Parts: sequence; structure tokens; C-alpha cells
Amino acid sequence: MNEEQVPATTARPNRKWIALAIGGACALIACVGVAAALALSFFSPQFATTFNRLVSGVSVTPAAGQPGGAGPAGGSAVQQSGNTMGDPNAPVKIVEYADFQCPFCREFAQQTQPQIVESYVKTGKVFYEYRSVGAFIGQESADAAEAAYCAGDQGKFWEYHDALFANWTGENVGDFTKDKLKQYADSLGLDRTAFDKCLDTGKYADRIQQDVTSAQSDGVRATPSFLINGKLLEGAEPFGAFQKAIDEALQGK
Repeated sequence: MNEEQVPATTARPNRKWIALAIGGACALIACVGVAAALALSFFSPQFATTFNRLVSGVSVTPAAGQPGGAGPAGGSAVQQSGNTMGDPNAPVKIVEYADFQCPFCREFAQQTQPQIVESYVKTGKVFYEYRSVGAFIGQESADAAEAAYCAGDQGKFWEYHDALFANWTGENVGDFTKDKLKQYADSLGLDRTAFDKCLDTGKYADRIQQDVTSAQSDGVRATPSFLINGKLLEGAEPFGAFQKAIDEALQGK
């Protein structure tokens, strides 16, 4: 499975985490210094945190549903409400637990989710909901989740969701500072006054904590994880695995 394992308790924002591929999964290892990070990155360079990256300004990659974007939720055929999409009365409900800094969550969002949306959400068979897992990778994770919920107030949660993944380059490297989160809002044409107030006042801070509590009660151990009519599926599995699980749910299995 391709996933990042969620610690029993949410990580403190000032702790740095890097991903280490272990047996096909992606475990999170607490790092205490640059030397440890570099040593681990030798074995898993594609997932290691870049500690020495200097951030100056932001170049915004086109988001889903925007010119140049190709995300899962673009288009008027998908009913959207906040962090959900699809028909609320659909026979199958999927709850995704993910982190905007998780490389496997990004992989799922860009490769598999569009197929699920096309085959099941647009056809009225699946109602889809996104939930965060708080700040378990770092404070940028929590801030990005809050920003996405703020974008949802203006009907663009999913477009913002795609913009975050499109502009992700590593864990805790400054991609999701509040200044950059506001620039992503600009790229989507959001009302900046309303968005800034939402983000700066922590309107959704409690919501993020509720997500964490829900994840723990639902037995979530890794990101991304999915509840498909209550059955847990872990990892950024290929579309075939989701197709099988969804079809079984449609059959009442």
C-alpha cells in the first residue's frame, strides 16, 4: 500500500517528519536533525523533506477546474457543497482522510480520484467527503486544511484542494505558509477579504480537531485512508481496488 502512517497522537507542529518506504508502506519517522534527514533521504529521496529549501515568492500552478488544470472536481456536472461532492442520497458514501502534505494523498488526488469522480460521483452512485487529519505532518498541514475549508465557504473547496496538491513540492518546506495559501486563493478568484478573515481568525480550527477525533474513532492509521460505506481501505491504491470496493458496496456487500 502507498500510505503515510498516522501516529497515535497528532504530531506537534514544530516536529519535522520525513517519509521512509518500509515494506511498500510509508511510515513517518520523527527527525531530530538535518543529518538524520539526509541519511534517510539516501534510501527514499523522493519522499524526504528538503530542509534547506529557501522560499521566496510563489509560482502558482493552475488548479483543477481552472485554465491549465485537470482536477477531479472541475465542471458543473458535479454537485459540490463545502468539502463534499455528489448526491447526498447516493447509495455509496466515501469519506477520505488525507493530508495536503502527504505525497501519496497527492498521487491519489491526481491519478485515481478523477476516475472515481467520473465513474461514480457524476453518475450519482457515490457521495464523497474529504476530511483532514490535523497537523500530523506539520503545522502547514493544518493550515492548508483550514484554508481549504475557507475556500469551501465560497464554493471552491475542491478547486482549492487541487491547487494545494498542484503546488506541493515537499513536507514542511514552506509551500503552505499563510501568505502562500492566500496567493492560491487569489489564483482561484476568491474574495480575499472573506478568505483572509476566515483563515486569520482560525474559523475552522475546531473543525480540524474534529477531523482528527473522527479519524481516531474510525480507526485511521495512515493517509490516505477511505471509509467506503464504513469499510476501511488504506493507501493510494489503483482505481481497480476502489472499483472493486465501490461495486461491492453497491451490491450491499
